[in-house]
Amino acid sequence: MKSMSEKTKYEVSVMLFYAAFLFLWVTVLAPASRAGEGRLSVEQLEMVYYVQQVFLILGFLSYSVLCRFFPAGRFRQAAAAGFFAAFFAGVAVLLFADKARPFYLFAARAAVLCLGGLGGAVYHRMSRETASGSATALCMGLGSALAIALQYVLQIQWQSPLLPFVMLAAFLLLAKRMLTPDGRAQTETASASGNVRPSRLLTACLITALFLLFVCFYNEMIHHRTILSDSAAPGAYTWPRLMLIPCYILFALIGDKKQGRLVPITALIIALAATLNSVLAGSSGASYWLNMCLFYCAVAASVSYYTLTFWRLAPGTKHPALWASMGRVIDSGMVLVTAGIGLDALPTAAVMGLDIAGVALIILLMAVSGDFNLKPEATVEVPALLGPEETLEKMRERYDLTARETEALRELVLTEDKQTAISEHLSIKVGTLQNYVTRLYQKTGATTRAGLTDLYHESRHQS
Repeated sequence: MKSMSEKTKYEVSVMLFYAAFLFLWVTVLAPASRAGEGRLSVEQLEMVYYVQQVFLILGFLSYSVLCRFFPAGRFRQAAAAGFFAAFFAGVAVLLFADKARPFYLFAARAAVLCLGGLGGAVYHRMSRETASGSATALCMGLGSALAIALQYVLQIQWQSPLLPFVMLAAFLLLAKRMLTPDGRAQTETASASGNVRPSRLLTACLITALFLLFVCFYNEMIHHRTILSDSAAPGAYTWPRLMLIPCYILFALIGDKKQGRLVPITALIIALAATLNSVLAGSSGASYWLNMCLFYCAVAASVSYYTLTFWRLAPGTKHPALWASMGRVIDSGMVLVTAGIGLDALPTAAVMGLDIAGVALIILLMAVSGDFNLKPEATVEVPALLGPEETLEKMRERYDLTARETEALRELVLTEDKQTAISEHLSIKVGTLQNYVTRLYQKTGATTRAGLTDLYHESRHQS
């Protein structure tokens, strides 16, 4: 029996990486949404869920700000390690502490904030994987299906004592990959790209918000029922939740075909079926369970659409770390907006009218953006970038650098350390390092450390 090819092994590792993140996402958000039970009133407990959405948004935005102002280097690695440590501590409290304790609510908010930050890093990395040619739709779909299945078995159905151990394994897998160099995904193109038109980004944001309209109506009803029934699973988290799995698998199968052009149309078809949510709302028996199945199908369709769409668009923007996770930001934002207008309290006819209007607008926006054209368009070529060591070797040959000059160059362009710290790391005197820097300026023509960094990034492009 032949072993898997290197490409297959790599994509399996990407799938497990995403599955680990999503498993932590769903298993952490469930108890965090109910933080404060036994201490807060029903009205206050209901607000916990909405505050959680704010912290998720802040977490995603904090990562994009970190990327914007601190290029890859030791500081970002230290910040990532800090996020992981704080997240681990917060999750430990969620799993083992008493919900009525005062610090439980604080730990829940800290865990959610860190989860958002880690989510930003994961989505950014997956967008780079997309740009490098990985089958990220397959990885997303299968990884999501695996995560949902594990959560259903370990947290919802059985409340298994194995849950903390599986969460720890997922945490270690995620940390190992995030705290190591990208490896194959070395296509950080967005900082110098900006090829994606602002109108295309705006269209994707509007379509995402409209898709989420179908989800938010029933999501509000589920949230209210969960709080009022004082139960973590008032019928909302039973077998219909498993409908997420075949839907995610569907997007795994079609998401990488025709440059992803089947994704919007498939999501639209599911959204059309989801308009029945408002028709069946408040019904009972078989109709209620059918409605629940439609709700979870709509969830999978919405998440798959915005995840895959923004992963593809992000590498062509000027701020890829922000746009890679924009779908999740809009998701949490729509939860807050629909809660503010009381969507679930509207009459059935009004909700049905909003759904129909939403479908009409989605069709219009998709027509304008060309989503109904199944013929793949010629994509903007995203130049493959060399890895750090390959780039330094290229500069060594190009500028005739010595081994020690190359070592000094590596520290100057890949870290934010001062000369004293660099000299200690290289075990040389500061004066010796300054001599190396002077020779680097003479050989390359650069006059500042920033100039050396610019030359490094220019040299990353394969010639």
